[in-house]
Amino acid sequence: MKVLVVGSGGREHTIIWKLSQNRKISELYCAPGNGGISALAVCVPIKATDIDGIVNFSKENSIDFVMVAPDDPLVAGMVDALQEAGIRAFGPVKAAAIIEGSKSFSKDLMRKYGIPTAGYEVFDSSEAALRYLDTCSAPVVVKADGLALGKGVIIAQSVDEAKAAVKNIMNDKVFGEAGNRVVIEEFIQGPEVSILAFTDGKTVVPMVSSQDHKRVFDKDQGPNTGGMGTFSPSRIYGQKLAEQCMKEIFLPTMEAMNKEGRKFKGILYFGLMITKDGPKVIEYNARFGDPETQVVLPRLKTDLLDIFDAIIDEKLSDIKIEWSDNAAVCVIAASGGYPGKYATGFEISGLEAAEADGDTIVFHAGTTYADGRFRTAGGRVLGVTAVEENMDKAIARAYAGIEKIKFEGMHYRKDIGRK
Repeated sequence: MKVLVVGSGGREHTIIWKLSQNRKISELYCAPGNGGISALAVCVPIKATDIDGIVNFSKENSIDFVMVAPDDPLVAGMVDALQEAGIRAFGPVKAAAIIEGSKSFSKDLMRKYGIPTAGYEVFDSSEAALRYLDTCSAPVVVKADGLALGKGVIIAQSVDEAKAAVKNIMNDKVFGEAGNRVVIEEFIQGPEVSILAFTDGKTVVPMVSSQDHKRVFDKDQGPNTGGMGTFSPSRIYGQKLAEQCMKEIFLPTMEAMNKEGRKFKGILYFGLMITKDGPKVIEYNARFGDPETQVVLPRLKTDLLDIFDAIIDEKLSDIKIEWSDNAAVCVIAASGGYPGKYATGFEISGLEAAEADGDTIVFHAGTTYADGRFRTAGGRVLGVTAVEENMDKAIARAYAGIEKIKFEGMHYRKDIGRK
């Protein structure tokens, strides 16, 4: 069986790593992949957003199954195009991926179906948004409507800061077309939990919980990033809360999408905030989170391809999904300057030493491999994942691993897993 995974990050490396354990798969490809992925799969130089390129490659190489991992191609309709070409593809179709592709769509969906979320208003013009901000008190949250690499959310500590964010997004177009519309949201407080879920449009099966560290520096200081590390399970997400979320959020979301004629089949990510008034949805993603995937999939005992097949065939309720009771921690090593400007092309050393104990895994994100050497090629360079019987041991092992890795300007948080 020939399988292609679309994408190039740490999430994709983790998915490839998990799929490589399936004996039915004879050939594994990744487009475009990265340095670490090249050890497990054939990396194909096709951009993750090149729908025609992916469809043509799949047809020419008789690919049996395509897993589309990133948000951009899902929102653009890559799964639709693959299905139309007769290729078995995993991921939500364009009409369903809008739940991530448009924040105003997802907020309106929650309002319409009574799914708990922060209060908000949507604006198509900066003038109207700026006028509205005059009636607000800080802190207040400003969000670009479209995809912005996880950086389109600004928690403004003053109304002036919120106005500057609106001007940056809508007038200066710092996120391009994603900023044609903004959502201005009330500021809510509480710990955050990430819940990934498998869904086939009939059944929702939440995965084990995780918690993400989004700020670039220790003690949650500095700007937001795509994620500097994560751990699983969350200490605050117990059985009672899980049951409440299933009843008030997970099932109602799946049913709302069905009622809108947008059946969601794939991975649905729920970014939750546990407020004094109960759990509320901060965001939806239409795919595996990064770096949450790097701690969730290593705890999965069930074969991943079997789950993907069950979702496509709408038979998710027939499969028993099992998890290990272990704890997992992932610490991200980033380029100096990230999430701002950063240099790349630096040689990475210590990768073999970091994995020498056999229970530590380095998942590559922004790396390349050429002439026998790994080099940096992105803001988030790699993540070191450790799985242990308890959280303290997992934290210690992850940090023991990352301390062996070196590249110029390397930066990582020292407090991952301590929330």
